[in-house]
Amino acid sequence: MVELLLWAPERLVEPVSDALIDELEALSVSVEDADADTATEQALFGEPGMPAPASGWQRSAIRALFASEREATAAATLLLAQDWTTGLRLVSIDAVADQDWVRLTQSQFAPMEIAPGFWVVPSWHEPPAQALRVIRLDPGMAFGTGTHPTTRMCLRWTARHAPELAASWHRVLDYGCGSGILAIGAALHGARGIDAVDIDPAAVEATRLNATANGVALTTGLPETARGLYPLVFANILATPLKLLAPLLCAHLDIGGTLVLAGILERQADELKEAYAPWLALEIGELDEGWILMHARRPHETGVA
Repeated sequence: MVELLLWAPERLVEPVSDALIDELEALSVSVEDADADTATEQALFGEPGMPAPASGWQRSAIRALFASEREATAAATLLLAQDWTTGLRLVSIDAVADQDWVRLTQSQFAPMEIAPGFWVVPSWHEPPAQALRVIRLDPGMAFGTGTHPTTRMCLRWTARHAPELAASWHRVLDYGCGSGILAIGAALHGARGIDAVDIDPAAVEATRLNATANGVALTTGLPETARGLYPLVFANILATPLKLLAPLLCAHLDIGGTLVLAGILERQADELKEAYAPWLALEIGELDEGWILMHARRPHETGVA
């Protein structure tokens, strides 16, 4: 295969990408921040219920794969000849070296220490000698490998609070469980009676398989599986669904129980505090790469049967 690399201003990202796929027969197109890892790197965030992020960066790198150099050259020539592509720049046309893609993918996921003695380790690695608790987890169909700040913060919260609270974690709810990593982490720290639920059946199945691989007992299912009150409730989703779920999540939280929320950008903290104010006083527990973890204890008696 041959890679065509173009630099484009934000206004051209979408039309150029569409032209490459729809008219110029590119095998694939990807868009990156051309200024990544520099002082002018630009973060783009988007989530349901919020305004859509820009379609590209102020200066975007568009990478298109073609079956041959002839096709890549023809595509670049045609694009650069158009009146509407002013500002588009050809950077390179290069052959793509053959890769062992499985090995390359695996190399991107190394053992990760979450807290002292607590590690997430892919199946193709041996656990480090200093690992006392290990989650065996490979990247798959569901969110949650420990590499994202939101997941790391939730796992760190579990490790930090388990010594004082694990005895009370006789029921735990992981709402929006993804890969099941938070539920598995809680089980490894002494939690029992864990319900891991998600709206995505693929996530439910991934959680079941990951729990088996880690030798922990979880009850997995769709959201209606969650019943009654829990001393500990996790929800690592995104800010907008977390706001909508506030009544439900708080209704499942037992007296004196703890709610842990993640998937929230630092700028969204006040929105979450307001959404949960009728039930709980949320506080920011940790900040990691622009994401925050929020938590609260339930002082009042409310809930579901």
